[in-house]
Amino acid sequence: MFDLDQWPLHQLVLRTPRLELRPDDDAGLAELASVARKGVHPPEQMPFAFPWTDADPDELGRNLVQYHWSMRAALNPRDWTVQFLIRVDGQVIGCQGLTATNFALSREVSSGSWLGMDWQGQGYGTEMRAAVLMFAFDHLGARTARSGAFLDNASSRRVSEKVGYRADGTETWIRRGAVATQTRLLLDAGDLRRPDWSLSVSGLDACRSLLGA
Repeated sequence: MFDLDQWPLHQLVLRTPRLELRPDDDAGLAELASVARKGVHPPEQMPFAFPWTDADPDELGRNLVQYHWSMRAALNPRDWTVQFLIRVDGQVIGCQGLTATNFALSREVSSGSWLGMDWQGQGYGTEMRAAVLMFAFDHLGARTARSGAFLDNASSRRVSEKVGYRADGTETWIRRGAVATQTRLLLDAGDLRRPDWSLSVSGLDACRSLLGA
């Protein structure tokens, strides 16, 4: 019988001076859904290409959990997304995703993230982005990382600039029924602007093969 406690990602933990990042678990997803229901952005703004936060509050939490379950179920060495739950003093405050396709060959990752509004503006966004980038470059062997931000999402763009991303063109999206421009962002491993702290990583050996690393 397969022991669910032996799921390799259960052992993976990233730690920064203030944050703990762990791949999602069901108890943590319940906390994350509560954070999302309290608000991720002002209602007149939409930082996401897919406007998942526009869902009815009664459906938002269920949709969020189902999405995370689908990412977890589809994970394999060729195509994976790890959704790290971000915790401060044991409390879930947001999510940082890390995605790769054919990672063993491409050595490229992409990322996306969000924080509850109560936790924004305190430097956590930069800290968690730096954490997954150092994890990808230093521990998985990634060579490049990609991200993106809409032109009107100044806070996301500032986080990307702080860690060293450069602009790599633009894309046109239809967002809430209107045209929106997204800036593509690219970061080479050698251009990462490293913080003045070190990342602690534990539990990686058990899931290296699962991540194609």
